[in-house]
Amino acid sequence: MKFFIDTANLEEIRRAKDYGMVDGVTTNPTLLAREGGDWRKQAQAICKEVEGPVSLEVIGKTADEMIHEAHELVKYGPNVVIKIPMLMEGMKAVRQLRELGIDTNVTVVFSPSQALLAAKAGASYVSPFIGRLDGLSQDGMTLVDQIVRIYDNYGFDTEVLVASVRHPMHIVEAALIGADVATIPFKVVMELAKHPMTDKGIEAFDRDWEKAFGKA
Repeated sequence: MKFFIDTANLEEIRRAKDYGMVDGVTTNPTLLAREGGDWRKQAQAICKEVEGPVSLEVIGKTADEMIHEAHELVKYGPNVVIKIPMLMEGMKAVRQLRELGIDTNVTVVFSPSQALLAAKAGASYVSPFIGRLDGLSQDGMTLVDQIVRIYDNYGFDTEVLVASVRHPMHIVEAALIGADVATIPFKVVMELAKHPMTDKGIEAFDRDWEKAFGKA
């Protein structure tokens, strides 16, 4: 499974890179707005910071608007992926962008039918928002499982990019299902390594070593 970092914060991206945990980055208008300043410069800096795909989202709601924005966004780096909202106009844009050789990530997906449309249109990635479904007392991982099975049934090359990740078990469950990518907040990446028994084990090893040989 590939790990994308879901952030527009350069410090978080750099720290995750140091741990070897960055296969790509996803951003959205909210994340870029949170950083303040010129979002264009921030987006360009992110594209330079990582080698993997960087999702940058369009704001327009018509296919023509989305395609126009896409042509501007791809200037920020060769690794730009255009994030397109799940709208019928968006699917029209995805189809045309694929014909131009521009990668796309269909976002805010909440049903298997939407994911099927995205794959039919030729999306490079589809982003089911599992955490938001869980917040509505629906099972986000069931959606991921349905999408993976549909794509396997018909050999779609669209990658399943699990988004709206809230905790480590989302990542584990997505990996067990066979999702291609999880886009993860930096805080959750750090939580993946934590376990109280690991801490106790390390403390015991250190204590025994110190008794036998002194402090390391």
